[in-house]
Amino acid sequence: MRFSELSNIVEGAKARVVEDQPITRLVIDSRKVLAVPGAVFFALVGPNHDGHDYLQAVYEQGIRQFVVSGSSQSLPLDCNVLLVSNTLNAAQQIAGYHRRQFDIPVVGITGSNGKTIVKEWLATLLGTEKRVVKSPKSYNSQIGVPLSLWQINEQHEVAIFEAGVSRRGEMQYLAEIITPTIGVFTNIGSAHDDGFANRTEKIYEKLLLFKDSMQMVYCSDHAEIKQIIELAGIEKTLSWSYQGEGDIAVGFEEGVLAFSMPSGEQYHFHPKYADPSSLENLVHCIVVCLSLGLGEEEIQSGMSYIENLQMRLTIKQAENGCYVIDDTYSNDLSAIDVATDFLIQQSQREKKTVILSDILESGIPEGQLYQQVAELLRKKKINRLIGIGEQISQHAHYFNGESQFYPDKEVFLSSGATFADEIILVKGARVFEFERIVNHLARKTHGTVLEVNMEAIAHNLQWYRSKLGPGVKLMVMVKALAYGGSYEVANLLQYHGVDYLGVAYTDEGARLRQNGIQIPIMVMNVKAQDFDTIQRFGLHPEIYTLDQLNQYLASSKPDTSLPPIHLKLETGMNRLGFVEGDLSALTKLLAEAGGQLKVAGIFTHLASAADPTDREFTEGQIEQFIRMSDRVIEVLGYQPIRHALNTAGIVNFADRQLEMVRLGGGLYGMDTDNEAMLKTVSTLKTTISQIKTVRKGETVGYSRAFRAARDSTIATIAIGYADGFRRQLSNGKGKVAVNGHLVPVAGLVCMDMTMIDVTGVPSKVGDEVVIFGERPTVTEMAEWTDTIPYEVMTSIGERVKRVFISE
Repeated sequence: MRFSELSNIVEGAKARVVEDQPITRLVIDSRKVLAVPGAVFFALVGPNHDGHDYLQAVYEQGIRQFVVSGSSQSLPLDCNVLLVSNTLNAAQQIAGYHRRQFDIPVVGITGSNGKTIVKEWLATLLGTEKRVVKSPKSYNSQIGVPLSLWQINEQHEVAIFEAGVSRRGEMQYLAEIITPTIGVFTNIGSAHDDGFANRTEKIYEKLLLFKDSMQMVYCSDHAEIKQIIELAGIEKTLSWSYQGEGDIAVGFEEGVLAFSMPSGEQYHFHPKYADPSSLENLVHCIVVCLSLGLGEEEIQSGMSYIENLQMRLTIKQAENGCYVIDDTYSNDLSAIDVATDFLIQQSQREKKTVILSDILESGIPEGQLYQQVAELLRKKKINRLIGIGEQISQHAHYFNGESQFYPDKEVFLSSGATFADEIILVKGARVFEFERIVNHLARKTHGTVLEVNMEAIAHNLQWYRSKLGPGVKLMVMVKALAYGGSYEVANLLQYHGVDYLGVAYTDEGARLRQNGIQIPIMVMNVKAQDFDTIQRFGLHPEIYTLDQLNQYLASSKPDTSLPPIHLKLETGMNRLGFVEGDLSALTKLLAEAGGQLKVAGIFTHLASAADPTDREFTEGQIEQFIRMSDRVIEVLGYQPIRHALNTAGIVNFADRQLEMVRLGGGLYGMDTDNEAMLKTVSTLKTTISQIKTVRKGETVGYSRAFRAARDSTIATIAIGYADGFRRQLSNGKGKVAVNGHLVPVAGLVCMDMTMIDVTGVPSKVGDEVVIFGERPTVTEMAEWTDTIPYEVMTSIGERVKRVFISE
């Protein structure tokens, strides 16, 4: 789709086309502009913002294509501009047109609760066999859906999109652009009741999503949904029921989930999670998978990879022998019912406490609403309620038993309220930011975490992209858990449109596929026994010997094509790759393979691109690579992607970028030559477990390696060499930051803990300790241990929790 075509897609649009470009990306937030070629900015207009106010700022960030409904006079004349009556409608029409270009199964999901979980779990199950595209996070709104649809490309085999509405008249727009072939109606609750005349109207509105679907999946035990489906005359349904009243009979006994299909077939599954909400979400997913042809074995295999979503009913250890359940995601009667079911199933502590916010947009009169909440908590035998908010406080008289009320979270946080040996459910809609309450409760015991700043990754990606020549593609290395990160990093890179990902081993690539990554993935270390997995997940193997190439060709299966390969040429690294003496045999073998094999890329590895004193050697490597690759290309008869430059080479050898470059540690801020231009991505943090006074002459730790030269204050922190905090940092060689002060390690680093000297530094038990981040940096830590930042990052133990933050 090119910019000049938009005026034909959007009704009543007028276009000014200066340079016709393909449309590659839809941008709606001026704060998160990524100026990739072909990006288009939509100046959305809302009750509290107007995108037209930011046109000049977006232009200065590199965008040259705009969709506007108001004045565009602030834009220079070198911009493509589409004038429309409504920019949101234009974004929807463009995304809808894009979606209609792909004839693949599209699953549309709506309902009151569970949409995001069903979407994520379904994507995981289907991802074991199919290439899946899905809504990012909970992108289910009028603008979130178009952004989701834009991700579809020719590689995808199935698509999964959420659709949420808050008032009458919204779903028709989403239905027209998603046009799902299969629908899932999760359930109905009180969320957004005030946007509709009654619950019936809300169900009818949501059902509009499936007006043209070939099949709609739902649970017929939800009487309201079943009744209205029957009244609406919707016939293309596939219902399931625990009570034997659906097309599919479902039972759950002794950990086994049993399905009796209309055809008489029986299926049995063993789910990870047994709470009612998780089971309902999972059954929806299994029914869709069965209807799309997945078998029992494939579905059960995929179930081993599903996880509860972050911020959804996650349990964390807290202070004073407590546990906290973090459900700071949504808050209506249905969600409270689900969350309290989960709470009472926990057996770690007998006492059950609920911290509950005001309930907004319920559509129920306040008095009646909180009376129902009180009755629900009584039925669940909740021991203690803490209500936070003006509304719930005004209706405190409905809540019997142990209860306290606070007007807002600030008053609660400063109240000194205590908890001991209880399980605490923190339940509040996102607008109340109850994450602060969770952090407050868990502060003393939430241990060591690696924070990964996704905004910093996007910034660094943009900086390196700005250094690329026209048309140069970008591969990003995400091996070793993305240098200490995880699949979230790969998802972010896919969202930002990188061309390739690179991993070290086949299982890394397979897990990326299972977690929704569909862009090309090159695998660097491939053995013959990996070829089946390579073909199953469509991975691109690195081939570096003649024997390996012969084995790969021999692994071809009837009626299936081998995934493309990348040929590795040896030019001076002396690690892996074909040497010049191999080229005659290599080209002969490639010629004989003909159409059986496609070479997607040819590459080499530079030994010292970061060393300015070795520039002549690097230039020699590049010249040799070009000479060798030319011989291969001549035999192939087509142009594969050539890539030689790594992170350092992107800047130091900008004139040798060829068709693609490989970005590694620089994305994560690990590029010492360009640190000033990059943002810190990863921050390793822990907490102080205990503080002691050590008298002059006393010793600390194993081998009595530290002897106090004065009366000293020694803190023990919850990190050791099993977490990646190396023993070479012992006895003052390493430093950490406590409340902004760098303090030295005291004694030997232990396996699970380390002592630090905090003499004269304000500190207390539970205080945060920065191992590396802004200060000290990962580069400094590498220097203290005579290694490189890459080794520091990849040494962080798997037991260290990864937390992904977006500022």
